[in-house]
Amino acid sequence: MLNLSLLSLLKKNRALLLYYHSCVILFMENSTQQVELQIPESSRQISEDNDTNTNQQQQISRKSNKHYGWWFRIFLYIIFLLVGQCAATLLGRFYYDEGGNSKWMATFVQSSGFPVLLPLFFLFKSSKNTAFSSPEKPSGFSLFLIYLFFGLMLAGDNLMYSYGLLYLPVSTYSLICASQLAFNCLFSLLLNAQKFTALILNSVVIVTISAALLAVHSEPDTSTKLSAGKYAIGFVCTVAASATYALYLSLLELTFKRVIKSETFNTILKMQVYPSFIASCACVVGLYASGEIRHLTAEMNGFNKGEISYLMTLIWTAVLWQICCIGLLGLIFEVSSLFSNVISTLGLPALPVLAVIFFNDKMDGEKIIALLLAVWGFLSYVYQNYLDDSKAKSSKPEENEATITH
Repeated sequence: MLNLSLLSLLKKNRALLLYYHSCVILFMENSTQQVELQIPESSRQISEDNDTNTNQQQQISRKSNKHYGWWFRIFLYIIFLLVGQCAATLLGRFYYDEGGNSKWMATFVQSSGFPVLLPLFFLFKSSKNTAFSSPEKPSGFSLFLIYLFFGLMLAGDNLMYSYGLLYLPVSTYSLICASQLAFNCLFSLLLNAQKFTALILNSVVIVTISAALLAVHSEPDTSTKLSAGKYAIGFVCTVAASATYALYLSLLELTFKRVIKSETFNTILKMQVYPSFIASCACVVGLYASGEIRHLTAEMNGFNKGEISYLMTLIWTAVLWQICCIGLLGLIFEVSSLFSNVISTLGLPALPVLAVIFFNDKMDGEKIIALLLAVWGFLSYVYQNYLDDSKAKSSKPEENEATITH
């Protein structure tokens, strides 16, 4: 009897245990299903958040890379412009001081160095950058007229600069060239819709006073005494060349934005090579028409430093002017003509100091005052650019917040 009772209890308990075990299994299955349903939803949200974060980080990295690349190009163009301008101007003065006298040859070397840029056409082909080009391209005849106009304008401007460099010392010449900033501000206002501020107006006035101070100080101070008439011719030609150069820059910016509408380095090369070719052809015509072509052999033989030095002076002057022009056009293309002219003006205060060192030019009181005024005007414009840049940076977060709220 005891054995039968024990067996009945075990059977009943076993049934209870089986029932309890089945209930636990059902409960566990339901809970695991709920957990499985909740986990994918949370994981989806986390994955979506990770995707958005990675996309934002990629966009930020791309923008930062583009920003750093833009600043690298700007820095490179500034180096090209400053080094090319200062070195080419000093070599031009060296050409005249050592026996060179041909104005058309001095004009020719300012534009004839364009063949050194031809290999760059194969490195920067337009087919690789067609995504940034405008579908509305100007016709071939329109481009020919543009290149012809800028080439002839460049030849005339270089000729006036050659007369100014012949009849003026480098220090006076470089400080008068600072007036091109004032002319460029005027043309930028009329042609490029440049906004005037108090600092820009202050820069224009101060630089103009700096050039006018040198006009009052009209006594020639070169080592070879010149007449007051030749000094006046040099002064007038340099001021006229500065005005023409400023108009040239503003028209280039207008052409880039309104006519060509192409954002490639190939475009910069074309705007340098083709007008330079036309300017060189015009200079060759001027050499034959003026008769200076017949005196070039005697000029080379009578050069104080020798024939090899004569040829190297002309060759390196031509190469340096092309390097300068690439930097100039690059700054116009990336920023504006006014900014490129400001950077060009930055090299002018250094030229009188270099002229005193290499050519024994006199640095008297008037030139020192004019130099300080030119630096003052340049710093005023640089500070205005700093204010504009900081204002643009502060406005970007507000625009981003507005887009997020909408």
